[in-house]
Amino acid sequence: MAIRKENKKSEKLWGGRFEEATAATVEAFTASIHYDSRLYRYDIAGSKAHATMLAANGLLSKEELASIVDGLSAIETRIDEGSFSFKRELEDIHMNIEKALIDDIGAAGAKLHSGRSRNDQIALDLRLYLREQCDRFIDLLDDVRRAFVVLARNYLGHIMPGYTHLQRAQPVLISHHLLAYYEMFGRDRERLVDCRKRINILPLGAAAMAGTGLPIDRQHVADLLGFDGVSANSMDTSGDRDFAIEFVSSCTLIQLHLSRLSEELVLWSSQEFSFVAIADKFCTGSSIMPQKKNPDIPELIRGKTGRVTGSLMSLIVLVKGLPLTYNRDLQEDKEPVFDAVDTVSASLAIMAELLANLSFRIDRMEEATRTGFMTATDLADYLVLHNVPFREAHGIVGRAVAVCIDKGCELTDLTLDEIREFSPVIDKDVFEVLSVDGSVNSRISTGGTASVRVEEAVLAAEKQMGIGE
Repeated sequence: MAIRKENKKSEKLWGGRFEEATAATVEAFTASIHYDSRLYRYDIAGSKAHATMLAANGLLSKEELASIVDGLSAIETRIDEGSFSFKRELEDIHMNIEKALIDDIGAAGAKLHSGRSRNDQIALDLRLYLREQCDRFIDLLDDVRRAFVVLARNYLGHIMPGYTHLQRAQPVLISHHLLAYYEMFGRDRERLVDCRKRINILPLGAAAMAGTGLPIDRQHVADLLGFDGVSANSMDTSGDRDFAIEFVSSCTLIQLHLSRLSEELVLWSSQEFSFVAIADKFCTGSSIMPQKKNPDIPELIRGKTGRVTGSLMSLIVLVKGLPLTYNRDLQEDKEPVFDAVDTVSASLAIMAELLANLSFRIDRMEEATRTGFMTATDLADYLVLHNVPFREAHGIVGRAVAVCIDKGCELTDLTLDEIREFSPVIDKDVFEVLSVDGSVNSRISTGGTASVRVEEAVLAAEKQMGIGE
């Protein structure tokens, strides 16, 4: 005779229709509390605002509201202090907090979830979290940009080679090169400011996906939490992760820019360049070669760009095939977001610190501008100003460079008679044009490297960053 096995009924807060308890393997596979616990502050803030709105609309009494708010505050304190026990079987941060609240205050706690779902609740938590990260990242970017402005002021007037294809191209001011990164990270800042606008829309009230029939006031919750408005379509809201993808996309661009900067720092600190000295405290040595001083911080930032890009790809692939509305796949959105936040914020912070301790080897950089025919374009421009068509001028200068290569000399080493052999319009004033200083200061177009333009740019950047006020 077969013995009938008794099945333990589900004890989940959502388990009313289930005849069996969840398998332990399923609990382990589906739990997210080991990473979404970091959202507890936002979850509690959202729950307090939701409860306040429920009370204002007659769904909670004043006493119940007070009990819920006090209970949530007590739970938050316990989490802050490390005395709260997160339980994997409760799956996520929402259920852990709600179950603790019910255990602590009883029936009033069981009313808190009226008019909402975990679908819109997690969207709320993530938006609150990312809104705060936008503000924090903007401050971190300002620290990096401020460091570039200080360096640009400190090295104003000094010259270095500018490069294309990693070949010496034209002389530029060091400050001009530094302010290129100031502009680059400025665009990153603007993207975050713009991204924040789309993050700052309240999703709560979409419920599972169709809204709710309970008398709620979404605008009231939005006002309490500082949102600019409420989402317009409940189906879109419950499955939307555009805001997270946009944020991580912005993070990826920041990290890409940090990587480009890191690449130059690695190159410039090498003996082959010797353009910069990275402070010892930001470098490491070799376990076998005692002479080594390795630029590990820029190298690691450059390497971490892959993981940030991977986080973006994870989110894109995550949503690409999802039908409306919420699908459990979306549980996988948080780890890439958290990793991108942690990686980029750490990279920005340490780069700002590194830049504040960076020094340039001015003599070495200026010496590097004396070879490589870096004022050849200036000679072509000189010919254009003497009514020689640019393409013809380009050919003339090219032939002059070829002769100099054969002779093993620079254009400035030629005599006036030798250089006039390439064009009769050339006169003795050509040597001022061929000088490095003359080349730099001739670039007076808006955004150019002439001293007058760069000093204007430094002043504008200092004003924008509040330096010297």
